[in-house]
Amino acid sequence: MAAKKKEQQLFVCGQCGYESRKWLGRCPDCGQWDSLTEQQRPVAVSARRKVSTPESLSGPAGSDQDRLITGIGELDRVLGGGIVPGSMVLIGGDPGIGKSTLILQLLAALTGGERRVLYVTGEESIRQVRMRADRLQIDDEGIFVATENCVESIAAMAAEMSPALLAVDSIQTMFTEDVGSAPGSVTQVRESTARLLALAKSSDLPVLLIGHVTKDGAIAGPRVLEHMVDAVLYFEGDRGQMFRILRTVKNRFGSTNEIGVFEMKDTGLAEVDNPSALFLAERPVNVPGSVVMPSVEGTRPILVEVQALVSPSSLGTARRTAIGADPQRLALLTAVLEKKLGVTLFDHDIFLNIAGGIRIDEPALDLGVVVALLSSLFEKVVDPTTVVCGEVGLAGEIRAVGQMDMRLREADRLGFKTFLMPESSLRQLDGALSGSMNVIPVRTVGALVEQLFQG
Repeated sequence: MAAKKKEQQLFVCGQCGYESRKWLGRCPDCGQWDSLTEQQRPVAVSARRKVSTPESLSGPAGSDQDRLITGIGELDRVLGGGIVPGSMVLIGGDPGIGKSTLILQLLAALTGGERRVLYVTGEESIRQVRMRADRLQIDDEGIFVATENCVESIAAMAAEMSPALLAVDSIQTMFTEDVGSAPGSVTQVRESTARLLALAKSSDLPVLLIGHVTKDGAIAGPRVLEHMVDAVLYFEGDRGQMFRILRTVKNRFGSTNEIGVFEMKDTGLAEVDNPSALFLAERPVNVPGSVVMPSVEGTRPILVEVQALVSPSSLGTARRTAIGADPQRLALLTAVLEKKLGVTLFDHDIFLNIAGGIRIDEPALDLGVVVALLSSLFEKVVDPTTVVCGEVGLAGEIRAVGQMDMRLREADRLGFKTFLMPESSLRQLDGALSGSMNVIPVRTVGALVEQLFQG
């Protein structure tokens, strides 16, 4: 009996899903310490599986017209033009950020005509879902709600109802009867996702999953969960702010650089058609340490405000804090300014912020960070009608970045008059120059100082 129990013993890593027959202090696969927990092996299913039939690649393929258009423009943009039939989409985000609200609004937008959708919740009762629907002013007979945790029961409901879309909230509360461990465990999350994925592919049913996130911001459960689904979206934002960013991390049917911008209101999430104007609405004028930088997220140019505060430090080690940008990149740019311009920054506290709660990861942010730092250090105000964009190298050179014509048009549309860009980017404009826009090419950070802070 003891030998049989030992054979069924299984230890699974909560980070990567690595399996071991004995407990290990450190996972050999991902290197995480104390991440292996005991689970029960899945019970083998003896039922004969239906064997699929191979088809020729030259057969008819689906088109973008086959996608389910949600009617929520920001969400359709992030998904690449709509929801692909048979796809599985995973949405993660902090508690209270608005994931369930977004799903309910999505279901309401899809129930036009005779279309029906199924919303399965494992965390709330039907009464709670109805209360949220009343707050969002949603009263649609095409939305069916069920409180269920068993994946097999969900599959039976979907087979009987044949909905246009299935939403599951959340995957961490689901379980399958073939696994003896508790819901939320690594084995249960993986097996439940695999069963729902098989349901989606076999019946061309789009499945939308909501996932919890850990304190590090990653989706809870094994890392293999993100590899199983077709698209992974992260809902970002501070609950104290009204802006919400829907960012694509993985998308097999579209770009992975798109973002959707929403504004949280009493009646739910509202689309933001012009995020540039929204992010710059409260920008201070004639204040040192502030500059505007045009960023590109997928196919959308967004103008953001880069703020910097440089002040003498009373501590032994000066602080370097970056919000919305890479702290390592801030340290690199600080070293470049000290080496190439001879400015003293090692004894100054430096605080960098991308206003509006948005995060910028592209190298084009470098020039905006440099200008904001120098503006705060010199106490010199940058002309509020000026935008800057470019990558800064370790030798102090300013390198070209992509999609400069798109950035220029967005800055011109919002009324900016001066654009400082890398000299090597001029050939990218291809007729995008506007008669009212003064484009100033710069090659080094020294030339940048002469243009903006001369005297």
